[in-house]
Amino acid sequence: MSTSVASSESGASSFVGALHYTLRFPDVAGHRIHVRLELPVPDPAGQRLFLPAWIPGSYLIRDFARQIEQIHAFDENGPVDVRKTSDHTWRCAPAVGTLHIEYVVYAWDLSVRSAHVDDSHAFFNGTSVFLGADGYEQTPCLVTLHQPEAHPDWQVYTSLPEASRHPTAAQRYGFGTYVAPNYDALIDHPFELGTPQTIAFDVFGVPHEMVFTGVIPNLDLERIAADTQRICEAQIRLFDPEHQRVPVLDSSDRYVFMTMVTGNDYGGLEHRSSTALMASRSDLPTLNQRDQPKTDGYLTFLGLVSHEYFHTWHVKRIKPAVFAPYRYLEPNHTELLWVFEGFTSYYDDRMLWRSGVISQAEYLKLLQRNIDAVYRAPGRHKQSVAQSSFDAWTRFYKQDENSPNALVSYYSKGALIAWALDVHLQQQSEGRASLDAVMQHLWQEFGQGFFAEGGQHGVGENAMPALIHAATAVDCADFLQRYVQGCEELPLEAIAAHDGLCLTWEATSDLPSLDVRLHSDHQGLRIATVYEHGAAHQAGLSAHDVFVAVEGLRTQSQSELDRVLSAYAPGDTVTIHVFRRDELRCYTLTLSAPPAQRSRLTIQTNTVP
Repeated sequence: MSTSVASSESGASSFVGALHYTLRFPDVAGHRIHVRLELPVPDPAGQRLFLPAWIPGSYLIRDFARQIEQIHAFDENGPVDVRKTSDHTWRCAPAVGTLHIEYVVYAWDLSVRSAHVDDSHAFFNGTSVFLGADGYEQTPCLVTLHQPEAHPDWQVYTSLPEASRHPTAAQRYGFGTYVAPNYDALIDHPFELGTPQTIAFDVFGVPHEMVFTGVIPNLDLERIAADTQRICEAQIRLFDPEHQRVPVLDSSDRYVFMTMVTGNDYGGLEHRSSTALMASRSDLPTLNQRDQPKTDGYLTFLGLVSHEYFHTWHVKRIKPAVFAPYRYLEPNHTELLWVFEGFTSYYDDRMLWRSGVISQAEYLKLLQRNIDAVYRAPGRHKQSVAQSSFDAWTRFYKQDENSPNALVSYYSKGALIAWALDVHLQQQSEGRASLDAVMQHLWQEFGQGFFAEGGQHGVGENAMPALIHAATAVDCADFLQRYVQGCEELPLEAIAAHDGLCLTWEATSDLPSLDVRLHSDHQGLRIATVYEHGAAHQAGLSAHDVFVAVEGLRTQSQSELDRVLSAYAPGDTVTIHVFRRDELRCYTLTLSAPPAQRSRLTIQTNTVP
């Protein structure tokens, strides 16, 4: 029962038939958003409502509906019965005239995925706030925001366009009414309300805004903006070297980076004309550091910015066919996340280098970190990146103490596969093609007209060999079978050599090894992971065991353990006492040699990024 907006009229009449959401914030201290939804022409058999179970870009069922505290419905005759029919759906009794739904959302999840409201700001994704209505998925949506009475200084930051012809249209940064062409667009433009620190710059004529929420003394906004501008320009030149167009959507005339800053958080989630980020306060540059080299933390933040901006093309426009359209109430399984997250993870740091924001030496440090992350995990021998992609919903996003032994990351190994594929294409084409050509081909085939075509055109599960061949004239079927569908080790030394680099390996420590990953908590030194077939595994130790003593000496911290191990050599045996739950256990362990799992890349010849 999709309805349409009459574009030829002006004023309120031009929005006849649109869904209208009204948001109020009367209880910011209680972290609540009050929402009213008006459906002009509800289903005469009873309107079905839903709230997405997950948010695109984060592949885990989140059950956002659990945060709806109250829900009521009424029409022109009074109350209408509304009942929950599943974890994520409701059904209203038949209504007369416009159906009004009123509900309260509890918003106290400080993350990029959900909603968070308090007396300092409000941030929310539409998947947590906007109920969808069956039959209205392609109907335009209005969103009217009311300013909290206690916060007259708050402003609104979003890439969702203002409803310019509506009587209560918002002005830029103001409360009022915004408009989305359909439900997909509505939930893909998050909002930040408050008094953040902001800065704006243009990229090829399109305004880009950076919004930082949180307590961030002496923040160097100009340095961040200058670095981000260069990153954005480099990515636009990659995908659209001829026209250099910024792919903002839904009539949005800007791109917005929204960053929530805390003491120790990290994360990002892409949207079609914006991105939501979380960053640690210590990772961001301050004015007194302007003349100093970039810190590792700041490079991490810039890599996150680069990663999420790259998704503007690669996953928001170019996407797996199973995401076209999204099915919001169930997992959308695909084996292609190694392409969409892995390729993005390859290009995010590489774009820092290409843009001139970092040096080649700084880039190599980031590449080494990624190599080390993959080669520390024995799971790469068991699970392919195609399997890892498909199992994101049930395994990658639900990791436990055994995950390093059983899983591989489609992010980090996907990035190494992208590097290997880039080199393979250059070698097989004698320098005429590279992974850049693949990205440009994907953009031309799937990206440029994606939303104009109704969101039905995506990359098929088995399409990559043919797409790569079409872009480069190189047959990569065997390469993909071995390294994507299979678990074969990548020839990293040869790949590095092609790029003028020498890859060597060194031990991670001078001390003999227990072959475990450790974690310190309030109980002391705890085993987080026992690596399969290693010393601790052979001795009988298990994840979650808490150290008591090694060779009769108290061992409740990493430094105490290191002090004991420094007296021994690989092959020596030691007696270890641990608590397993509340039981004291004793094990005899034969120490291993420290593993050579730390990569080192050195420059042999200068290369072009």
